[in-house]
Amino acid sequence: MEDTNYLKLKAFFPQVNFEGLDESWFRSLWVEKSFNQYDIITEAGSIEHYFYFVLEGVQALYILNEKGQKVVLGFSYTGSPSGVFDSFIAQTASSTFLEALKPSTLLGIRLSDYQKLFEIHPEFHKWGHLFFQDILFGRLYREVELLTMSAEQRYVTFMQRCPEELRVIPQKYLASYLNMKPETFSRLRASVMY
Repeated sequence: MEDTNYLKLKAFFPQVNFEGLDESWFRSLWVEKSFNQYDIITEAGSIEHYFYFVLEGVQALYILNEKGQKVVLGFSYTGSPSGVFDSFIAQTASSTFLEALKPSTLLGIRLSDYQKLFEIHPEFHKWGHLFFQDILFGRLYREVELLTMSAEQRYVTFMQRCPEELRVIPQKYLASYLNMKPETFSRLRASVMY
């Protein structure tokens, strides 16, 4: 792994003091994986083998509804975690797909190595606690927005907080995430200032 990528990875763990950790060992736990646009990284029905850190690219996590349409649950992008966390932790079949929406480079760590981090270096427990707390709160806020906001309010709220990378992915993914038809998203994009 290049030094610049390693520094990005370390920055993802701000609560961890790496001073007491064998950094060459830590680096060796991560494998770099590259995906082309629209590659399926994790398929529903398979077990997620990696916890990912995104070096570059955008990915969408989605399920297929009864009509076979993609229902987007979330996105990952440069500097964020990625993967199907429930399948990874429980080592059970995933109910979701993870797809690269842009060419993507990810660093992945296997579950046994992920667990060793917590055993060997207790500071990862603080990171893990805050990480999963953020995921839980994020899901809660998203549910509240979907249930209480109009389509226009959801659009404005999302566009105000979303990173630039998400603004250039196919809008059908954004529309699905915001629980609206692509035509509605198009109309709002053309007429609503945020």
